[in-house]
Amino acid sequence: MTTTEVPPDAPAEFRDALEQAALAGFRSELRVFETAAPQGLAPFQKAWAADVEPTSTTDDNEYGTGRLVFLCDPGRPESWSSVYRMVVFAQAPIDQDMGADQFLPDVAWSWLIDALNTRGAEYVRSAGTTTTVLSTGFGDLASEGAGAQVEVRASWSPTSSALSPHLEAWSEFVCMLAGFPPTPEGVSPLSPGRFQV
Repeated sequence: MTTTEVPPDAPAEFRDALEQAALAGFRSELRVFETAAPQGLAPFQKAWAADVEPTSTTDDNEYGTGRLVFLCDPGRPESWSSVYRMVVFAQAPIDQDMGADQFLPDVAWSWLIDALNTRGAEYVRSAGTTTTVLSTGFGDLASEGAGAQVEVRASWSPTSSALSPHLEAWSEFVCMLAGFPPTPEGVSPLSPGRFQV
């Protein structure tokens, strides 16, 4: 993972958090890289993107992707209850039957919370949505057949600059959503889905 230069006017809270973020270890199935952060969300921000790329496979199937945006505002916005905020997005293809399961949103959300808690990430003000997208190809896209995707958008406020558990939890969650077994015991993965005719 590459690291860009920290702005010279960055406050200690932002510098400390990025030093802690650099200590994070990611799952081997995940390729993580720094990306441009959306502008205007906070005075200081950093963003990462990730693609699930299993090392044990040679196929070209898509497994899942994720983005994480770290925000820092020393003014401590009331809606954050912290100087920090994490904003994440993750998506993965799933079996169409799984996409129709009414319990999938609850399960996907529980995976994120479990990943945060298992890593010992300290946070408040968690919020998010889970969306299931069912699709069927027609015309020139008919060969893609029918498929489904699950998407999770979430945010929470770290209560300290110790960011590495938060990044590691995000890494774990993106891989779990893509159907890979969790690192800790006790959480059931979902089978990787593919577009089907």
